[in-house]
Order: sequence, then C-alpha cells, then structure tokens
Amino acid sequence: MKNRKIIIGSRGSKLALIYAEKAKENILRYAKNYEIEEVVIKEIVTKGDQIQDRRLSEMGGKGLFSKTIEVELLDNKIDIAVHALKDMPSEETKGLLTNCFLERNDPREILISKNNKHLKDLELNSIIGTSSFRREFQIKKIRNDLECKLIRGNVDTRIRKLNENLYDGIILSYAGINSLGLNKNISQTFSTSEIIPCAGQGVIALQCRDNDNELIKLLKLVNHKKTHNCIKAERSVLKILEGDCETAVGAFASIEGDKINLEVELFSLDGKDRFYLKSSKRIEEAEELGIEIGKALKKESNNSYKR
Repeated sequence: MKNRKIIIGSRGSKLALIYAEKAKENILRYAKNYEIEEVVIKEIVTKGDQIQDRRLSEMGGKGLFSKTIEVELLDNKIDIAVHALKDMPSEETKGLLTNCFLERNDPREILISKNNKHLKDLELNSIIGTSSFRREFQIKKIRNDLECKLIRGNVDTRIRKLNENLYDGIILSYAGINSLGLNKNISQTFSTSEIIPCAGQGVIALQCRDNDNELIKLLKLVNHKKTHNCIKAERSVLKILEGDCETAVGAFASIEGDKINLEVELFSLDGKDRFYLKSSKRIEEAEELGIEIGKALKKESNNSYKR
C-alpha cells in the first residue's frame, strides 16, 4: 500500500459527511503502519437522496442509499465506502466486504414535537412524521389515535417541516441529532425497550472490495469488536426474516459481561400483530442467537397468518 491515497465514498448530506470524517479519523490512526499518505472523502449523490416524496420500499428498498456508492467501490473509483448500517440491505453485495464497524453511537429513538411535548401529552389525533413502518407501528402501540404521515429528507429538512406545522411531532434517531449538535430540539428520548431500534441503528459501517487484502487488514484494526458482535446478532435476524423496508422489525443487542442479549419485535404487514422475543447467549454465539430468534419469530408469525 506504499504511497497510497485512500478515497472514502460517502453520501453528501451533512450527517453522512460527519460519519465519513469519523471513519477518516479512525483510518488515519493506522496510516503510518500502512504507508498511507492521504485520505480524502468523495461525496456521492444516491438515488435515495434524489427522491424525497416516496417511501424507500416503493423505490427498491434500503439499497437506494448504498447502491450508488457500492458501484463506485466496485469500479475502483473509491477504496472504502462509508454507510449508516441501518440503510444497508441485509445481504452483502457480491465482490464487497462489510466487516468493519465503528463504535456504536447512541441507538435510541427520540421525539421532536411542537411545544416540546412528550408523546403521551400530544393532542388527540396528532400527526407524527416518519418514513418507517417499524416506527409507525411502534408509535401506534403506544397511542393508537396518532396518525403517522410520510416524511423524508435530511434532519434539518424534517425539523423545518415540523416548524411549518405540517406535523405535530417527528421521530428520529438520537445518533443523528446528537452528531449534528441539535440535542436542544429533543422533546423525549425513548429507551431501547420502549421503542426497539432497527438493526444496526447508530452504527457506521466501512466497506471495501473483498480482494483488497491490505485494506481488509487495516479495517480489521479499525473495527470495534463489541459493536461488531452486537451487529452479528442483529443482522442475522434480518437475514432470516428477509428484512427490508417493508419488514417492520426492531432488533437491538447489548453485551453484559460474557453474555449478549438480543431483543427483537416483528410486526405483521398491517401492524396489527406483534411478535416479540428476548434471549441471551455467550458473546461468541452472537450470530447463532440472531438466527435462533429470527427462525422462532418467523415460525410464530407464519403460524399466526395460517390461523
């Protein structure tokens, strides 16, 4: 890798570029060992950024944020792709390797509302902005009178739409709000049990070509092992449930001592039925834990549909 210039590919949003800078900082810690002289960030516009008025599921799913960047990686136009892991499909793209994860940011969900009200204090039939079926169903389990309405765009755009009285509240991830320094806007923070996050929420993933052995070695040093183990559990659930934007599933893993805990909920397509499991295993069995819970929930939901 002598005299090598590393090009990181990222979406061009303010938040995505903050994540790319974090990735760059982590890579630079090992730059001398790998004779890397320069690390630069290349902004890439994705289809998910261009279309803001429809759900991702209507346009092809999560891959709309990652696909364009992955094409640049496969075409050798960039060396490393940086993604918000929650935006990536559960199946790896052929020729690429996603095996490096930065230390997880806060995975919790937050509410920003008019007059800084908590969810329980909002007016009857208030309108909540979200683009996620999972969040919609979770919110309605807490208050079934609330109306959920599609909202897309970056964090600033969503807050602006709230201030324009198009919504009474919006649900976002704490990680994004915190990274942008917008914590003062938070009306309520939900625990990971009150609203189980989507798999990988708060995690920045670094992806490279699967034959780039030098970069694979470098990214192994950058990888945060505790986060990686949690991701193994959460993402293996998605693979079993064939999770995409239409699949309303929350999955959150945490580590205590030598144990990994995994809490998962799956909703029916109409959001009326909820299937829930929580279990633990040894850390080294993280992937098996996710597979077991995924299979159990899939069986339970399939049996429910047959009744």
